[in-house]
Parts: sequence; C-alpha cells; structure tokens
Amino acid sequence: MKSRWIMGVLLASCLLLTPWNDNTALAEMQNKAVALNTSEVIESSSVPSAMLTEAQDVPSNEAVNTYEITRKAAKEKADLLTNTYGTNSVQYAIIDHGNIVVSGQSGKNDEKGKKPLTKDTMYGIGSTSKMFTTVAAMQLVDQGKIDLDTPVVQYIPEFTMKDERYKQITPRMLLNHSSGLNGSSLTNAFLFEDNDTYAHDTLLKQLAGQTLKADPGAYSVYCNDGFTLAEILIERVSGMDFTSYIHKFITEPLGMVNTKTPLDSPSTAKMAGLYYPTHSGQLPNETANVIGAGGIYSTAEDLARFSQIFTGEEEEVLSGKSAAAMAQDEYKTPLWPEDDAYSFDYAYGLGWDSVNLYPFNEYGIKGLTKGGDTVLYHSSLVVLPGQNMAAVVVTSGGSSTIDRLMANEILLQALKEKGTIAEFKPEKSFGAPVKADMPESVLQYSGIYGATNATIKVDITKGSVMSITSEQSPGNPAQFFEYSADGTFRSADGNAKISFMMEENGRTYLWIRQYISLPGLGQMVMSVYNAEKLQPQYLPIETKEAWKLRDGKKYYLLNEKYTSVGYLGVGIIQLNVSKQLPGYVLDKRITGPNTAISELQIPGLSGRDLLGYTFFKQEGVEYLSLAGSILVNEDAVKPIYVAKKSIVTIPSSGYARWYTISDKDGGKTIKVNMSSNASFAVYNAKGACTYFSVIGSKDKVELPAGGSIVFAGDAGTKFEISAQ
Repeated sequence: MKSRWIMGVLLASCLLLTPWNDNTALAEMQNKAVALNTSEVIESSSVPSAMLTEAQDVPSNEAVNTYEITRKAAKEKADLLTNTYGTNSVQYAIIDHGNIVVSGQSGKNDEKGKKPLTKDTMYGIGSTSKMFTTVAAMQLVDQGKIDLDTPVVQYIPEFTMKDERYKQITPRMLLNHSSGLNGSSLTNAFLFEDNDTYAHDTLLKQLAGQTLKADPGAYSVYCNDGFTLAEILIERVSGMDFTSYIHKFITEPLGMVNTKTPLDSPSTAKMAGLYYPTHSGQLPNETANVIGAGGIYSTAEDLARFSQIFTGEEEEVLSGKSAAAMAQDEYKTPLWPEDDAYSFDYAYGLGWDSVNLYPFNEYGIKGLTKGGDTVLYHSSLVVLPGQNMAAVVVTSGGSSTIDRLMANEILLQALKEKGTIAEFKPEKSFGAPVKADMPESVLQYSGIYGATNATIKVDITKGSVMSITSEQSPGNPAQFFEYSADGTFRSADGNAKISFMMEENGRTYLWIRQYISLPGLGQMVMSVYNAEKLQPQYLPIETKEAWKLRDGKKYYLLNEKYTSVGYLGVGIIQLNVSKQLPGYVLDKRITGPNTAISELQIPGLSGRDLLGYTFFKQEGVEYLSLAGSILVNEDAVKPIYVAKKSIVTIPSSGYARWYTISDKDGGKTIKVNMSSNASFAVYNAKGACTYFSVIGSKDKVELPAGGSIVFAGDAGTKFEISAQ
C-alpha cells in the first residue's frame, strides 16, 4: 500500500508528493497512504550517483563474474539505509539469468539480538503484492477465463455502485488504476497479529454506497480498492480463495517457500523485527488484511525468483505474451502530462508503478518497478526484462522509494561490473532559470490548488516570481520559483520546473518536473500533475453557520478494531474550514450543511483516495462518516473520572470510548484490567501515542495532562480502571 495515516481510509490517503518543496515528502500511507507508508524526506543534492552514461554490447563471462564489487556496494548501501535513512533492517537480492548472484542483510532484528537476520527472514511487501494479483489475473486471461476488457459485473454480478458508470469498469481498469473508484477502503485492514478479513469481506458493501470520481478508463490514479476488487474477481473466477490460488499457481511452482499471507498464520519468529520511533521495544507483527492490494509477506530472494516471470524465464507460470502485456504503457490516457524528453517515475502498466523507469530508460534499457508500503514494512522490486536481471530490497522501517533507489543503484553497479554499461553518469538538472519577460497572461494561474487532503497557494507576481505555500503547514517557508525563457518557473538550483496546463476537461493543473537526489542513493525524476486549481464558492447562510460550528473541532475515531496498528498514530482529526478558499475544507467542496466532497481529477498520486465528509446526529450527538470510518465530535468526549475504581463498557455499537485527560488528573497513574479482546491507548496533549496496550504490558500507566485515552474492544467489553 502506499500510504501517512490516521486510521481506516485516512491511513491510505496521505501519500501526497509535494515536489514544489525542496524537501519532498514521500509517503505507500498513506494514502496511504493506502498507498500506505511512512513518509521520508528527499533532499536535493549535488552528490553524484551511479547512473549509466552508455550501454555497451560488451560480452560478459557469467562463469567467472563473482559480482564482488556489487556485493560490496550492496552491503554499503544497506548499511547506509540502516544508519542514515530510518530503516531498522534491510534485506536485498539480485538475480541474473535465473541465478541469485547477490544476497544479504543489514540492521537490527529482534531487540535482544538473539535472532540474526537471514535470507529467510520474511518482510511484509505492501503494494508489491499487487504484482501477484496481476499475475493471477493474467494467468486466468491465458486460460480464457477472464477477458481484460469485459465488464467486471459479468464476473461478480453482485458488484454494484450508486453510479451507473460502474458497469463499464473492466479488469484492465482495475489493474492499471483507471477504474474511477475513489481509492482505499481500509477500515480494520492494518492490525497487529490479527488476520481479520473484515476489509476484504466488506468491500462490495462499501462500494455499493459510493459513486465514481471519474469515467472508467479516463485516467490512471493510484487505487487500492481496485486491487482488492481484482482479488475478489480472481476468487470468483477460479473458485479458490486468493491465498490458496497464489500458492498453487505462483509460489509453489517457483519454489517460493518463504512467501505467505496473513491467512497462512506464518510464524512470527520468522518475521523481521518491527519498531516505531515513539515507542521503545519491538512491536508485534503487522498484518495487512487486504492481501491482493498489500498483504503478502516474502523475502528478497523469493521476490527475485518471482521476477523471472517478467524476464521470460518462467513461461510455465505466465505466458510471455501476458508478461509483455503487463509492461505496456497503460498510463498514456488523454489526461496525463504530455510525453516529452523527461521520463516518469509513475508510468503505470498492468500492476507496475512504472514501465519506463529512470535511469535505465536513459540508455535504452527497459526498467519495470513496483513498490509497497504498509505502516511498518516496505519493499521495492525492480526488473530489467531485456537483461534477465532484477533487484529486490525489503525493509522494516524506511520507505519503498528509498528501497527502490537502492535497488536501482545496485543493479547499475552489477550492469557495470558485467560490462553491459561502460561508466556511471553524473546526476541531471534542468539548469538554473534563464531570465525572460513573463507574459501578463501567466498571472491568471495564481490561486488555490488542491491535491488529496491538501491545498497550496500559488502567488505569481509581475516580477516573474512564483511562491508556493501550504495552508496546512503555515510554519513552513514559502518556496520560490523564477520565470524562465522556456515558459516554465524554475527553482534556483535548476532541479525543478513548474508550468500550468489547461486540459480539455476544463481544469487547470500545476505540472511539475523534478530531479530529486538522495546522498549515496542516486536520483529519481518525476513528471506529474501535482495539483488542480480550485474555485471559491460562497455558501448559503445556513450551510456557512453549520460549518462554522465545526471549524477547529476535533473528531475521534470510533470503529477501528482494538488490534489496529492505527492506534500507534492518532485516531483524531481536526476539522479546519479553509480561510484562503471560501466554501472548502481541505480539497473538499462544501455541498450542504452536512456534506463536503472532493471533486479532484488528477492522474497519478495526487488525486488518490478522495474522501467525502457526511455528518449525522444520533441522540443529539454529531458523528462524521467518511468511507467506512465513523468519528464523533469532541463535544461528546468527556474527561475521564480517575477514581479509586471505575468501569468503562464498550456499547452495543462496538464503538470505542474516548475520554480527555484534565489538568488535575495529569500525572496520575492508572491500572486497567481488561479481557484479551480489548485494548487501550493513551495520547499526550500533542496527540502522540505514549502507550498502547497491544504493544506494552505495563501494570501502571501515567496520564498526560491535556491528552486523551481510548478504550476499544468487542461490544460489551468491560475495563476496570483503578487509580494508583
């Protein structure tokens, strides 16, 4: 998954690339994530990286090539990830013509150091699981059981939506992210050592209450739900559950003995150790219970074996025709940045994040990649089908983007060591701005632009300077770009250039092309529509007053399971009506006293996981519903009463019970007795989780003044709380 989170759908929606900023946030987390990941900061750097300058037809002698230089470089890169880039552990492998030629590990596994990392240590691979889903679907295409362009409803008759266009959705659209589905239904998807199938089992019900955000096939925008629906499609057509299917037809034929799903209940002793920055000690294992979208566990060597499907060496698993079809340019819809001299980091095939991967495409080497992020696990698969080579990097902590950069670098080193390329090339730049007079017509592009869960303000002056600020991050300094002779705005270092596009759909987009570098890990390039211009609207008095009452209010999540990884974050959102853009809250247009919807149509990542707000009242209490998550207004959350003994009971609804912590109770300690099907979490005044019972077993827990506490469990569960 790709996703920074709050919980439920919110977990996946925050992988928002903000490349107008010199510090580019990379989130899979999610959304996103969904697609659902811990974000990393990419900083511009002039440090050279290993990029090829020329492909040479130099014969290689595989029999004598031991890849010693590449082995050393891989170990150095892995150590760099664990020492510098926020990963706990790294596992990596390179396969060349069916032989695993490089393999290794680095970092911390169990807290006590008694279980060393090995090649068999398993990691969650997040959205790289989507490649298994795609291969499974294409196997059924090979058998004539699925037609990529036949509507999904012919295979899943009970699939329905509130939008009649859903009948046009095809399997191809699920696999190339162009279905028009809103994004990620992830309530109860990410849990600690709990393989609850709720998210999979309720997807059709969730979709039945939704409309589409675009015409099916109009453009590709990252979508987790499309792959969970594809998982269900495979189950219906094959007559097997997805886990059994992939084992029988993919993992067993390929000898992938260390590839499992949560439904296999794999031994936690074989999993890589998980850690979280704000908590001491090792965490329980994480399950991502949307298996086809992001729930598979594997190892670097197993994924290297899997890659042979795409290099034509395992045609008994998948035909060469289908493998080639997966690598076609599926992303090239009318709504996509025009094809120019720059390459794409997000250029979808069937399943693939990119079928035109930089830097390999610079010299005629086709590169394919898929990355994945859950909350705690990350992965990247990079395949060079024409070279019969692939690299895999999987990590605990970090991000899939960093994993991919490492995979790129070690593959380049291997290509050079075997003589396929002659040398490495310095990093690229667009060059500093070339001063020119700016046409007055460019001023029209000033305004507020939206992307998933975010807005930015673009100011263009007659002095040919553009500044960009974020309403959600008012403390961050403005980013400045200067008008250049080629009609774009460029950063002073020449690594980014921005222009504006008015598409045939009548919408205006901020288009950014940017080279982004990480010291020691090379360079990536993006060419994406990053945000869409929004127009202010003026609300009727009744609607305006209703939203004024909510402005600045906190809403507390109620329906996430007690084992949810999300409780490590914050199950609280604060609703802020835009001060810069009348009639909006974040990217969502207010449509009535109790509703707001996001109408973005942005390909790639910035228009993923669109959430609408719907408010309703029960017994005088206001609730917020958004794509499966239910939250309650802070007015209904009362201070906890710290007595010698008190009891909290989960209501028949199963909703969690939230309480605030008053200043007078701050510093007090409590002891909580509860059953095994329950948990509680404590947050400080800044909203950071200071204790979560699923990952800790303290007898006494201190309450932070100004913070909050949540109790979660099955309906009727009782918590006995005693002051200490």
